Amino acid sequence: MSDTVQGYCDPAFSAVREVFERNFAEGRELGAAVAVYAGDRRVVDLWGGTADRRTGREWTADTPCFGFSCTKAVTATAALLLAERGAVDLDAPVTAWWPEFGQGGKEGATGAHLLSHQAGLPAFRRPVTAEQAADAEALAAELAAQEPEWEPGTAHGYHALTYGWLAGEIVRRNAGMPVGEFVKREFAGDLDLWIGAPDEVIERAAKLTAGRGHHDETGPDTPRAVDDDTVLGRLAAAHLDPESPMNRSINNPHPGRGGFNNPVVLRAGWPSAGMIATATAFGAFYRDLVAGRVIRPETLREATRPRASGPDRTLEVHTAFGLGFMLPAMTFFTPEAGRGSAFGHTGAGGSLGLGDADAGLALAYLPNRMGDQLSGDLRAYRLVEAAYASL
Repeated sequence: MSDTVQGYCDPAFSAVREVFERNFAEGRELGAAVAVYAGDRRVVDLWGGTADRRTGREWTADTPCFGFSCTKAVTATAALLLAERGAVDLDAPVTAWWPEFGQGGKEGATGAHLLSHQAGLPAFRRPVTAEQAADAEALAAELAAQEPEWEPGTAHGYHALTYGWLAGEIVRRNAGMPVGEFVKREFAGDLDLWIGAPDEVIERAAKLTAGRGHHDETGPDTPRAVDDDTVLGRLAAAHLDPESPMNRSINNPHPGRGGFNNPVVLRAGWPSAGMIATATAFGAFYRDLVAGRVIRPETLREATRPRASGPDRTLEVHTAFGLGFMLPAMTFFTPEAGRGSAFGHTGAGGSLGLGDADAGLALAYLPNRMGDQLSGDLRAYRLVEAAYASL
């Protein structure tokens, strides 16, 4: 094993270690961690590199990292647990438990629409600051009053940040507490995983840093997020247009000074993009999910059934969602072995959480160097590919 990478790897999963080391050797990583569970066995637990470029602090076994939209799967799991207990009916109108949400033509929206990016509220209509985003009740009220961009349930479009104050409201109203508190109380109490982190966790967390620029690692055997120049052109145009649905969705609320290193954001724990975790803990969340210890297996099967699939109103490419989980599509690459059974969620910059109940596989990958998906950032995919090949 290289001097950069530390930790444990079962010899049968040496391919994962090799990919992880290669990412460092070829300059794709600053610091990162990956964990893989086969059933209840932790077969990979690796970390390496630099946690904070400014100070030179090294990544260690207990270094947590911001997970961006990987958070959505954790928030959705909290909502699913409440539904399983009978606290909320996800197929009933949202107005049954959130009467104000029926404004503007949203009276037919269901909890399932909130969890599957079909609510028609992919972006706030006005700029929202990081400080304002700390008030979950106020932001939920703003979305409740907002007219949808499409009739809920008739289309889907990635709700990059608004998702947290929609799906999160299922938890806040039906459990009487914020998402992060519910998650800690119910299934993450022993895990180094937080949505809304205390200062001591923020202090030891990895600091995010911009990528090294465009790095295209595509090739003849590389799965492509898009397979024709027309879609590539639309995706690039959306990325460059500040008023595109994509940019309106992903850039508001703005995290403020320091970006997503901003302690204001990290303390608030946005339920869409606010998780800080070690890869070991985040992988253990998926391990327990796959094993039926968080929600029942039948609940998970229902949650990973496709609810929305096809052209995405926000991201301009084909996406597929269950109830809070991404399913294999252009935004969630899996090798052939996982096409029918893998679920999870990606995060901006390259992070990933993945589960597969059929394969008994759980994987978490958290880097602090932001990747560029538009130019073919496939660090996580290569790790997943190696993990499936090692089973």
